[in-house]
Amino acid sequence: MTFVLHRSASKPPTAVGGEGCYLFDETGKAYLDASGGAAVSCLGHGHPAVISAICAQAKKLAFAHTGFFTTEVLETLAEEIVQSAPPGITKAYFVAGGSEAIEAALKLARQYFVERGEPNRSRFIARRQSYHGNTLGALAVGGNFGRRELYGPLFFDTHHIAPCYAYRHQRADESLEDYGRRAADELEAELLRLGPETVIGFVAEPIVGATAGAVPPAPGYFKRIREICDRYGILLILDEIMCGMGRTGTLFACEQEGIAPDIVAIAKGLGAGYQPIGGMLLSAAIDETIRAGTGHFVHGHTYLGHATACAGALAVLRTIRNDNLLEAVRSQGEYLAAALVERLGDHPHVGDIRGRGLFRGIEFVKDRGDKTPFPPADRIHLRVKQEAMARGLLCYPSGGTIDGKNGDHVLIAPPYTISRPEIDCLVDLLAGAIDAATRSACI
Repeated sequence: MTFVLHRSASKPPTAVGGEGCYLFDETGKAYLDASGGAAVSCLGHGHPAVISAICAQAKKLAFAHTGFFTTEVLETLAEEIVQSAPPGITKAYFVAGGSEAIEAALKLARQYFVERGEPNRSRFIARRQSYHGNTLGALAVGGNFGRRELYGPLFFDTHHIAPCYAYRHQRADESLEDYGRRAADELEAELLRLGPETVIGFVAEPIVGATAGAVPPAPGYFKRIREICDRYGILLILDEIMCGMGRTGTLFACEQEGIAPDIVAIAKGLGAGYQPIGGMLLSAAIDETIRAGTGHFVHGHTYLGHATACAGALAVLRTIRNDNLLEAVRSQGEYLAAALVERLGDHPHVGDIRGRGLFRGIEFVKDRGDKTPFPPADRIHLRVKQEAMARGLLCYPSGGTIDGKNGDHVLIAPPYTISRPEIDCLVDLLAGAIDAATRSACI
């Protein structure tokens, strides 16, 4: 008996503890947390520095409403994260999670153009097979059509172009760079179709997370996107909720693309799961426009800049920096990628292994030759999850990888502190789960 409205009809196991890369259920069974939940637990479980910082802040001051006060820890977190942000970012706005960060970004972007005397700008462009959160605004810009379908009549005007997804969309007669240019140019074509003067901005994940499975951009793709946004005067809004905060080997994933956004949303690894927190970072141009107009952002939540959450995030940020964990993500990420390719690269039902750093996706196919996916009814991603959990491994599954209905993948996003023996164990358990799941589907 449970009084909780769980995600599914059946009650899941009860988690009772965690240490390092492992979680433990009520029976004492250990699970290697190879996905950090949903790429959240970047420092693993039970990290003493983060717990200590949260406890100290709670004893000092747990909460002060930002309509009345700021706090020292809020100011310090904002300063440290802005100083580490891409060029041009000057302000931070902390909320309680990723969906709230995207909502804030969309509202701020709209207000920016109203303050500039361009109220006719009301549209956003995003990409198919993107995911930006589960609130109505975030779902509206998201391109996960399976999640959007039920709520479609409630959405505002958003338009979607193709993702940059080389495994599925690169032609045999074009280089990866040429494909990236072609994919990026869809943004310009859509702007011209809609009328660029009606568009607020383009929303995209630098590396697509949950919906498509750690899909990295083609070389030059985001530089071309940045050029198009600048040419037509629209904002570039990057969603780094899953791929940011060190997950791909740099604090911000867009650093590796050589670009800076106008607005960037962060969450998940920002708090590492110790407290709910997300953030929206914005450029000086946007901040100065708002200040010169109404003078305030017309938006807010009760738990903005929550002191205890900010203390946890500050401890996470400092731990990543002080323990040289970005280098660890890069080196361990290369080791993980090589181990996955060695073990699964020739698997008859593994079509693609992709990603960056400790953010890896594995896409499943029924036939490697023509990349035919398994039928959706086979629910391969859930079979892999179930087989993995039975073996003591947690991975993050998703279906509808290709178009919202067809295709399956799992995400691997372990803590930045994972060791190489733990990576070896991860790959061994995952391979066994994939073998069992695909074998049962092909009987």
